[in-house]
Parts: sequence; C-alpha cells; structure tokens
Amino acid sequence: MAKLKDIDNKAAEKGSLLTTIWQFVKFIIVSLLAMIVQFVLLNTLQLIPAIKDLYTVDFSWWVFVYPVAVGGLGYFIVSNVANIIAQIVAFFVNKEKTFNSGANVAVALPIYIVFTVALIAFSAWLNPTLKEVFINADWFTGLCEKFAWEVETTSKNVATMICSALQFFLYFPVDKILFHKKKED
Repeated sequence: MAKLKDIDNKAAEKGSLLTTIWQFVKFIIVSLLAMIVQFVLLNTLQLIPAIKDLYTVDFSWWVFVYPVAVGGLGYFIVSNVANIIAQIVAFFVNKEKTFNSGANVAVALPIYIVFTVALIAFSAWLNPTLKEVFINADWFTGLCEKFAWEVETTSKNVATMICSALQFFLYFPVDKILFHKKKED
C-alpha cells in the first residue's frame, strides 16, 4: 500500500487534474472489482434452490416488471442483491483507496445510500427491459447461436453490463464530491 500512497502523492504534486485522472484510474479498478463481485453473485445466487423456484413466479410492482420470461421474482432478487452488495464493496474501497477520504461515514453513507437506491431502482427497471429486448432480438439470438452461448444467460449478463456501465459513469462524479475531504496524515 505504500507504493499506492507514493503514486497518490506524486499525482497530487502535479496538480488537481492529474490527481483526478489518477483517481479515475483507481475508480476503474475498484469498479472492475465491484463488477466481478456482482457477476459472481448474479450467476451463483440463482443456484440456491429457494431462489431458483422464484424464477417461475411473475413479479410486477410499480415500474418493475419481471415476468417469468425474464426470470420473474428470482431474477429481481438476484440482480438487485448482487448490485447492492457490489455497491457496498465499492463504497468502502473507493472511500479508503481511490479518494483517500476522511469524509464522515455518518454523513457520506446516507447520501450514498439514497443515490444508490435511486440508481438501483433505475437499473432494476432497465435490466429486465434490456434482457427482454435481447431475448426477443433475432440478431442477438443469432449471435448467441453462432457462438453456442445460452441466450438467457448471455442476455442477462449483457443487460447487467449495460446497467453497470451507466452506474460507473454516474458514480464517479458523485463519489468525487462525497469523498472530497482528504484523510489527515
């Protein structure tokens, strides 16, 4: 970790633009870590028998429509639990390592939670919508068949990748503002 701190200090010496660029590079790495957590959970939680059974239950509440065709209640639970856990990991790693922030967790975490809930709600609406679009798109199913990929799994993962990318580009500026207070050495 000393090398990371040395790079942080060298970037800070070069000015705020280079500091922000270096933070963005670290943010990319943390986001990849969070994405790995999310994809592992997305593809393993569905193996739990109690959750697997919920894939056959239509779920519709407010703007969230998860018919059995896109995975039903099981997919709603799996995709959102995976997303929430990934964001928890990202919050703490970004606070400590990306931004070296001394921001008060009691202040920053509730703001982050509100933003995260809004973003996850948006993703919870967008994800099954995209998944259904991919499942019903002839070009997508043809591509999956060409590479011997399972259409259901591939469409789920591509929809999640798109939602993750949107979250990535929205989280960086929010984190930069939330974690602006530097740690005292």
